[in-house]
Amino acid sequence: MSRRQSIDQILREWPYDPGTVNVRLVRTGVDREVIQMRIDMGLLQMETTGRPDGDRPGGYETYFDYLVSQTFHDEDFELSERQCHEVDREFVQFYHRRICWLTLRRYARAIADAEHTLNLMDFCAEHSPDEEWTMSHEQYRPFVLFHRIQASALDQLDHQSAEAAVHTINVGLEELRDLFAQHEVEEMFDESELAVRLSELREALRDRYQVGRTLQEQLEDAVAREQYELAAQLRDELVRRQMRLHR
Repeated sequence: MSRRQSIDQILREWPYDPGTVNVRLVRTGVDREVIQMRIDMGLLQMETTGRPDGDRPGGYETYFDYLVSQTFHDEDFELSERQCHEVDREFVQFYHRRICWLTLRRYARAIADAEHTLNLMDFCAEHSPDEEWTMSHEQYRPFVLFHRIQASALDQLDHQSAEAAVHTINVGLEELRDLFAQHEVEEMFDESELAVRLSELREALRDRYQVGRTLQEQLEDAVAREQYELAAQLRDELVRRQMRLHR
């Protein structure tokens, strides 16, 4: 093997730290950046757009996009064994990159990769040949949803306000609760690690940024107390805020 192909020097200069996610962005040319992730036995390198491995399955940006194209020609499309294997590969690749984006605090990118994974899970559930294979992925849906909620809240904190971040967590917690209910384990929700961690993040934001009850929480309180005139005023203010955000 040519010495030019060895990555020994890179590994020596960037020692692996088992206590953290070892990630960096590296510019490889004028118009190209890649993510590098140091692992205990080497290095992973990922593209920042499209598929993390840079492949274009069937000429499409991702394997998911390629599979969707196949359904246009076959209403009864069912994944083959080989296609299931390729789906597994794409799930793993997007997981690694999502973790990297979260570590790098590129929250919008983490959200996009989480959405890709959730949409791919939906596709698999609809076109899977095997329920056991479907559940091998569905078991991770709460974790992927947790990452999307976490990234969305932190993105709101960066670009809007702490109150918007708290509201995002509240909405996300309800979405996560609904998922637990769909699987008939809602009684486990409040004590689940994912719900606890999101609740802790919400309260930490409240304390650090002195966020009181959000408008949505005030509206829910007013409805619970049957203060309908106040509830109407709060609802109108929520609508006005949403309109300002989307201008």
